[in-house]
Amino acid sequence: MKVSVIGLGYLGAVHAASMASLGHDVVGVDVDAGRVAALAAGKAPFFEPGLDDLLARVEATGRLTVSTDMSAVAGARVHFMCVGTPQRDDGNAADLSFVDTATAALAAHLGPGEVVAGKSTVPVGTAARLAEAVAAAAPGAVLAWNPEFLREGLAVQDTLHPDRLVYGVPEGPAGERAAAALDEVYAAPLAEGVPRIVTDYPTAELVKVAANSFLATKISFINAMAELCEVAGGDVTRLADAIGHDARIGRRFLNAGLGFGGGCLPKDIRAFMARADELGAGDAVAFLGEVDAINTRRRARMVELATEVLGGMVDGAEVTVLGAAFKPDSDDVRDSPALDVATRLAELGAAVTVHDPQAIDNARAKRPDLRYERDLEEALAGADAVLVLTEWQDYKELDPERVGVLVAQRTVLDGRNALSRSAWTAAGWRYRALGRR
Repeated sequence: MKVSVIGLGYLGAVHAASMASLGHDVVGVDVDAGRVAALAAGKAPFFEPGLDDLLARVEATGRLTVSTDMSAVAGARVHFMCVGTPQRDDGNAADLSFVDTATAALAAHLGPGEVVAGKSTVPVGTAARLAEAVAAAAPGAVLAWNPEFLREGLAVQDTLHPDRLVYGVPEGPAGERAAAALDEVYAAPLAEGVPRIVTDYPTAELVKVAANSFLATKISFINAMAELCEVAGGDVTRLADAIGHDARIGRRFLNAGLGFGGGCLPKDIRAFMARADELGAGDAVAFLGEVDAINTRRRARMVELATEVLGGMVDGAEVTVLGAAFKPDSDDVRDSPALDVATRLAELGAAVTVHDPQAIDNARAKRPDLRYERDLEEALAGADAVLVLTEWQDYKELDPERVGVLVAQRTVLDGRNALSRSAWTAAGWRYRALGRR
């Protein structure tokens, strides 16, 4: 099948390459000429494990082409809408300008019976509005809503082997045609037995934000328990292990620490609250306000802890921050807790040096006032305190004896509860972590 992908950012680039690897002829379109040029050369415009290899494989087949010209999508049977929906500058609501602009541009090139499949995360009610524009663009053209559930660092795997497929379609023959077209696109994962849920537009739109809100709530819950453990003298990692054995709760996403960030969870729960308020159901998701607040408090608490271990003298202290990306296996620094803490400490007068295996360029573009060091040992040299704020495997595998020779003071703050406390304390380090004695 010939398919198009509109928007070649994180979601769209991975989706386009993955669809080509499944045997489809894919044309990708984006307004960013630099992004298009990188993909045309078979290179990912961002760091995502496995994506460069995937692009190299599909480039050899000739099944993926990219362009800045929307007319290139003409003739595709299914058009995937993968543009961003960032938080608006004037509030918590989602900015739908990119979705609206892309839909209007696509409409001029839609053919009879073609399917537009929205993958962007949008407020409930958006699909019904866009469906009218799609239907008016060409006879029999129909909109489906096909939300994505990608995890950064595992996006290729999640696209090729998803844990579920959700189709939001209208009732009647048009919806059946849209679902059948998507079945053809996803024939390979469906053959593996991937669950397929066909539903209405509102439910499909809500699935993504509901899932993200649930995950955010679980993370903030264990971080709230970490706050209690700190004042009560408990150990949140032991607490998480204990309650995680309950099958109704589970251990995943119960890792206390610095909290969540990135381009999805923070802005999605805020947009969810904003849309619920617009619909008159704000009370139903009011608890997400506290979820967001708990998450933000973790950053402030880490700054407090750093100030404490530095004897209250942050000004002039040499601080090494390990991690700039919001999570490991990513170069994404959007709403990064690590970068936020580094910035706050620098504002208090600390001489902050940031290291990250992949995200230094993005971090420097966002916070050019911080110092950056690509060599890990150079970054650690002379530090009065080391803060592990992104749980990269490189940091988990550090030898505390070796690192101890490099630093000025053996003080480590484990912002992700990622290190072996016993190993570091045995090597003479003062070890502190959120939610632990």
